[in-house]
Amino acid sequence: MEKSPAEDPSKAGKIEQQTANNVPKSGERPDQGTAPTADHWSTSPDRKSLDERPMEAPDTLGAKHKHPILAQPPEEFTGLKLGKPAKVAAGVTAVLKSGAFAFSEDGPVRGTHALLKLNQKDGFDCSSCAWPDPDEHRSVAEFCENGAKATASDAQSDPVGPEFFAKHSLVDLSRMTDRDLNNAGRITHPMVLRPGATHYTPISWPEAFDLVGQELNALPSPHEAIFYTSGKVPNEPAYLYQLFVRQFGTNNLPDCSNMCHESSGAALSNTTGLGKGTVTLNDIYEAEVILIIGQNPGTNHPRMLTALQKAKHNGAKIISINPLLEAGLNHFKNPQDFMNPLKALGTLLGDGTPITDIFLQVRINSDQLVMRGIMKCLLEAEALNPGQVLDHSFIQEYTTGYDALVHNLDLTEWADIEEASGLKKVQIQEAANLIARHKKIITCWAMGLTQQKNGVYTIQEVVNMHFLKGAVGIAGAGLCPVRGHSNVQGDRTMGIWERPSTEFLDALAKEFSFEPPREFGWDTVEAVKALYESKVKVFIALGGNMLSACSDTEFVAEGMRKLRLSVHITTKLNRSHLVNGEMALLLPCKSRVDIDVQKSGQQFMTCENSMGVVSMSKGVLEPISDQMLSEVAIVCGMAIATLGDRSTVDWVGCTENYDLVREYVARTIPGFEEFNTKVRHPGGFYLPNGPRERNFTTENGKANFTATPFEQHVLESDQLVMMTIRSHDQFNTTVYDYNDRYRGIYGERRIILLNPEDMADRGIKGKGLVNITSHFEGQQRHAEKFIAIPYDIPKGNCAMYFPEGNVLVPIGSVAYKSNTPTSKFVIVTVAPVEAPVGNRISTPDRVAVPA
Repeated sequence: MEKSPAEDPSKAGKIEQQTANNVPKSGERPDQGTAPTADHWSTSPDRKSLDERPMEAPDTLGAKHKHPILAQPPEEFTGLKLGKPAKVAAGVTAVLKSGAFAFSEDGPVRGTHALLKLNQKDGFDCSSCAWPDPDEHRSVAEFCENGAKATASDAQSDPVGPEFFAKHSLVDLSRMTDRDLNNAGRITHPMVLRPGATHYTPISWPEAFDLVGQELNALPSPHEAIFYTSGKVPNEPAYLYQLFVRQFGTNNLPDCSNMCHESSGAALSNTTGLGKGTVTLNDIYEAEVILIIGQNPGTNHPRMLTALQKAKHNGAKIISINPLLEAGLNHFKNPQDFMNPLKALGTLLGDGTPITDIFLQVRINSDQLVMRGIMKCLLEAEALNPGQVLDHSFIQEYTTGYDALVHNLDLTEWADIEEASGLKKVQIQEAANLIARHKKIITCWAMGLTQQKNGVYTIQEVVNMHFLKGAVGIAGAGLCPVRGHSNVQGDRTMGIWERPSTEFLDALAKEFSFEPPREFGWDTVEAVKALYESKVKVFIALGGNMLSACSDTEFVAEGMRKLRLSVHITTKLNRSHLVNGEMALLLPCKSRVDIDVQKSGQQFMTCENSMGVVSMSKGVLEPISDQMLSEVAIVCGMAIATLGDRSTVDWVGCTENYDLVREYVARTIPGFEEFNTKVRHPGGFYLPNGPRERNFTTENGKANFTATPFEQHVLESDQLVMMTIRSHDQFNTTVYDYNDRYRGIYGERRIILLNPEDMADRGIKGKGLVNITSHFEGQQRHAEKFIAIPYDIPKGNCAMYFPEGNVLVPIGSVAYKSNTPTSKFVIVTVAPVEAPVGNRISTPDRVAVPA
């Protein structure tokens, strides 16, 4: 192997940025190179071998009494207050909330310094969403309210160390809310839970690494270990992690992508040739029509609103399709405008920029038929205006499957579309008429589509519509899956996937002189089933909170309790750290905001955003403890302790200088040639993207229309379809506070949003207590003592917060093809709490909060 860069003084600590050479101007395409980016789904067999067993339903009612360490958040209410849902996102309140949160967590000096470096070209990448930063000019405050919360949380200076764990048992910690667990502070020392212990106690790093190595090497098979990954993990530790796991001998690499945008990858790879989006940020500015489907940008991707505002000022029209009219889909006041004297007063007093021109309030899981309705209208318009609606030249030159699509659309009846969606043809026609007149069309979507039962098929219909219009591979047009976590797309690019391509494994074998395992591993759902069946002895998590993120909370917990060893590489406490088997380790790592100094000097890491830009991220704050290691150092430490002389990887060199990691990446992953040079350009570089250039790298080299199947789900008269959603004061499983400001809900998370007519039909009072039961293949799961809130949601639908509602999502209920949990399609019944049931309902009044 090559000599460690740490031994070469010419390389030590060099992180100066160079002049950019591939930054596109507005409306231009980026110079992205010619190497094809490795695609996983197109080279993988159809997922017919998935374990489709529904599995046994857990005892959701008895679990909290049987197990003193709670897997679900505690039932105690925290103080509900209701206001009116907001009609405008961001504005002065967002500015004040951002500053207040940062200063309260870090202090004004430390907090301000961190925020001023957030998303800057010489700073660190936000650990919140993966929305891209502008290629060229960036504002002084290039962040949103969510980014400020995430940064303040990452930079928190309150220590959670040996004294804290000596004071709080696991039982005590499990009775804290998720907000209080997160806000306790940063974990400062490696901690261990010994067999039979009730508290975590300190352990040295060498002993911790030895424990990991001993337990892994004692397994009869490497497949008895699971290696989970969070989408927050940067590229360098992600690459080393998958390399360590594959040298250990397994592809058991489930990750949070299995639970979010796996459906996007499954839909896109076999239609466009790449499981990623096809647009740049500049395309958003140039678009004429933007569809936003199954997404709440105001809460989950607030910086996207700035791009939408710019698009609107350039004349774009926006169609929003969602069960809820979220504030961010309504109006937007850009906080940046308050810094401009010419705009500040108008922004303060005005209503902001209108975002949505056409709003289609669809029923949950009906978007597939809505897209078919739009395409039926386009075909009708084309018949009346030949050659003016569809792009026949694109269809003829680039695509296959057009006739099968048209036949499928002909078989789809308008009565079925209207019944499933709750929309009238005239409403869908209005949206289609707007699309028909334009070609620069972008469709954005998030988990509102991917977590549907029909998620993959719905996204394929979105692709079909774009192919009809030729709205792919030109400026201002394309497909835009909006990733919800900051580097979840980059982790997949780095090889974090349970079903790796042959080409990727061959590259690892050549570079590191070993034979990687070829047998596919378990995704998240399959891994949870394996845990439950005692097929797994060691669980290692590089970040994340799988217990709370995955469906069927009590089912996951039962599996976690059967483990020999759990290992959590983490910055802060979460509920996954509390539910363990015999032993557990908490290994504290640095966050992106922390300065990372190794033998060769200060290091940086890299991340890939939703639009395929890879850029550097360099910490700016002194870590609060010298016992926290970088993720790279921890992964390398585990690898050395486990693999020993069996590995040819220079794990020590990788720890001393991260340039060596990037050299490995450059030689094994297409698109990363000259990685260390290109990433030092201000703003980073674009990865190759074939569909963006109308180079469709599918197996047949064509853009493939899809004739999707549709299964109509018939509900019983008293049943509703439930979806889980996030509140405004949370990101993924991290809960910063109890408020959901844009929806007018404050101080409480144990709520369910219901249509007022559905409440009246069931005798449910506003703010009344209800019990919820989910129904799946004859099984029932229960959630007790939630507060019913009347809300503008389609009749027959309801919504609960994630992760509180996860207990109702069956582990066996997954999206077709992608195996993603159907958190946006859960069949439930909701009933008022008529009287206390044993000791389970402690509130004697059926109304939780007096009027």
